[in-house]
Amino acid sequence: MEETLIRPSTVADIPLILNMLEYSRSLMRADGNMTQWVGYPTREDVLDDIARGVSYLIGEQGTVAMVPGIEPTYAYIDHGRWIDTTTPYTTLHRMAKAPGTHGIADIAFSLAKQRYAHLRVDTHATNRAMRHLLDKEGFVYCGIIYMPDGSPRVAYEWWRYDEVPESLKTFIEQSIIPQYDGFDAAHRRDHARRVIARAMIEGERLKVKDETTDAIFTSHLLPLTYVAAAMHDLGLAEGRETHHLASGRIIRDCRELRRWFSEEDVELIAQAAEDHRASATAAPRSLLGCIVAEADRDVEPETIVRRTVEYGLSHYPELDREGHWQRTLQHLHEKYAEGGYIKLWLDDSINVAPLAELRTLIRDEARLRQVFEKFFKL
Repeated sequence: MEETLIRPSTVADIPLILNMLEYSRSLMRADGNMTQWVGYPTREDVLDDIARGVSYLIGEQGTVAMVPGIEPTYAYIDHGRWIDTTTPYTTLHRMAKAPGTHGIADIAFSLAKQRYAHLRVDTHATNRAMRHLLDKEGFVYCGIIYMPDGSPRVAYEWWRYDEVPESLKTFIEQSIIPQYDGFDAAHRRDHARRVIARAMIEGERLKVKDETTDAIFTSHLLPLTYVAAAMHDLGLAEGRETHHLASGRIIRDCRELRRWFSEEDVELIAQAAEDHRASATAAPRSLLGCIVAEADRDVEPETIVRRTVEYGLSHYPELDREGHWQRTLQHLHEKYAEGGYIKLWLDDSINVAPLAELRTLIRDEARLRQVFEKFFKL
């Protein structure tokens, strides 16, 4: 659809928009989503969107609100945390379509991605169509937020990564990210995208902080970071124990990377993958390796417990509930508690505060058991 067919909504469009919202609500109900959009959005919500200049019509076929600025319900997030808390974001709300139309959400996301570099969105946990679309569009799951009435919504985040060539992003999304679908539940494509996002934040922070501390601080630091983070776990296809080494070999063998990088760059990417394991006793060989290692060490407390439980369920199906609890305890103490083998390689990294919170949780075994029970599904 041409850009000229996408325009700001006017008061005259309110009946059309309300019909779209009602039709989209009926689709939710038909799909088993019985609690989203109950008594909402109202005519007053639409009128407010129009008055603020954030409501858009997609021809006569669809509508979306794109709201820049702070979303009050995002101040508190449960079962996770926002990855990027520093750059401005725009929230997508009230996306709907008219009967007999297709591809409206694709157009709405495309428009939003063109206009804004950082997006957030939330939806109901049972809105399977939207959650599938968010995954397809490259959004990263961050946790659960709550509406003013206390009802939960799953929350997502997305970045444009302007420093990365579009052709490289297309290659990663089409050829690399889908490979994670075959790995265990803790290392699927949402893990890859989360590591990419965290690595890009660290890379941007360090690039701004000091451009003299490492030879890879060049104009393509962030593309290097993007690819290294995306490919760091590909070796899981050959097993977990030496997957970091397998990832390095896969990267070196990837001829496609030479479209964007020199042989020296590819070697840096491969070494970063080889050096990312949390059990490594030596520091990564480059700053790029430190960035990827820190990004992979997502030590948000509930995320760590969730991933530990998911890995146990996937790899140790013979264990009962108590067996999984004991395995979780052992793993958390060996890796994350004081004296554990995890190491942080960057000063003031995004992991410093979450690791302190995680260690507090590990010391409180009663509260840790409660978190374990939230994610245990045998």
